[in-house]
Amino acid sequence: MSILLTHGYYLSDDPKEQKIMKPYPPLGLLYVSAYLWSKNIANDVFDSTFYSKEEQLEFVYEKQPKVVCIYTNLMTKIEVIQLMKKLKTAEFGFPKIVLGGPDVTYNVENYLNSGADFIVIGEGEETTFELYQTIMNEGDFSKVNGIAYTENGTVIQTPTRTKFRELDELPLPNRDAIPNEKYLETWKRNHGESSMTISTQRGCPYTCKWCSTAVYGQSYRRRPAHLVAQEMKMLKEKYNPDAIWFVDDVFTISHKWLTAFHEEVVKQNAQIRFECITRAERLNDEILRLLKEAGCFRIWIGAESGSQKIINAMDRRVDVNHVKKMIQNTNAIGIETGTFIMLGYPGEDEKDIYQTIDYLKEANPTHYTITIAYPIKGTSLYNEIENEITVHPNWETSTDRQIDFKRNYSRKYYDYAVSKVVNEVEFCRKNKTFLQRLKHKTKSILAGGMMKISK
Repeated sequence: MSILLTHGYYLSDDPKEQKIMKPYPPLGLLYVSAYLWSKNIANDVFDSTFYSKEEQLEFVYEKQPKVVCIYTNLMTKIEVIQLMKKLKTAEFGFPKIVLGGPDVTYNVENYLNSGADFIVIGEGEETTFELYQTIMNEGDFSKVNGIAYTENGTVIQTPTRTKFRELDELPLPNRDAIPNEKYLETWKRNHGESSMTISTQRGCPYTCKWCSTAVYGQSYRRRPAHLVAQEMKMLKEKYNPDAIWFVDDVFTISHKWLTAFHEEVVKQNAQIRFECITRAERLNDEILRLLKEAGCFRIWIGAESGSQKIINAMDRRVDVNHVKKMIQNTNAIGIETGTFIMLGYPGEDEKDIYQTIDYLKEANPTHYTITIAYPIKGTSLYNEIENEITVHPNWETSTDRQIDFKRNYSRKYYDYAVSKVVNEVEFCRKNKTFLQRLKHKTKSILAGGMMKISK
């Protein structure tokens, strides 16, 4: 085969994920693979998750493809750049390197300078198909919409490709191309249950300043509910996962769609326990009932802060009290909850952090995650703080996570603030023993003291 699809994530090299052990397949690559097959373009997929870079290179060497398509994101960028440099040698036949994914759109020139021959900007299915045909036929690349490349030392970027309007035109992702059993076994071994992923929508119409919409854009397009239910039933019968993770940004954005989804899942006997992400204002008691009946066991409800001031600065357009109420209502109906917290956002002060602690205590989500805000190139947040960046490391050997900017307090302060929030909230958990509570309170007090020192 002349085209190979791969990525640059290696579980064995990720100490953080080795503690979590919740890997998911590269769904985007599998959609591209399936689309190519639907156009009679045979292709190989090398899912590097459970393999080493050496094994990946051996596979590429054996196949000697003329085109290698690599998915890249914020987390895998450094590995992808190293992989490109190894592939652009006589040993591998100097294949054409095509990059796609969320990190390429606003880093076109950087990636081209690092060894990529072509950049696929936005959705990858149609563009990869047309680009591959043009490469193989030595055609005119300027006629392929949605790509960037270099010609005589000049970066050429072709017109933006029109996005898929009807997602039912897409074939199901080519899951047969990857070692699904490794994902299922890893989940089962570490968590007692297995999980798989499904995508039902593309795009997000909201305008959160820190969020990147580089691939699917600020839009809302949805697969028909009956097709999603069919996919769930297929996974249930073929792989028998214990749970499904819907990867959509806002699962309950359309109540009409969700009602149809509930009806189809029940009618087709496609229920599998699932979790999803949504926004508080797209939930109500009726939607929660439908979700539970369809099999939902956990809902992640975004807030990002317990301070309305910071939520407004993020352009989240949600009331923190409503978020808290929806988390409480979801808990009450017997569905687990999760929420996301971001510390260190521009303008955040100590009062805002303590408001976030109070919010988490009162909302009492089953799970929560905390990150320290970082600017992703192409987002409104990045544009706002670009002139206040204080740490801008070498692009090829760093990620946007390592960029720092002028904040109210030192970067170290926010590390201690994360510890303060976690331990203060855990101290209030009713399921903790006296010794556990004492330990958390001690850590909370120490973290608070270090916050003051680190200001």
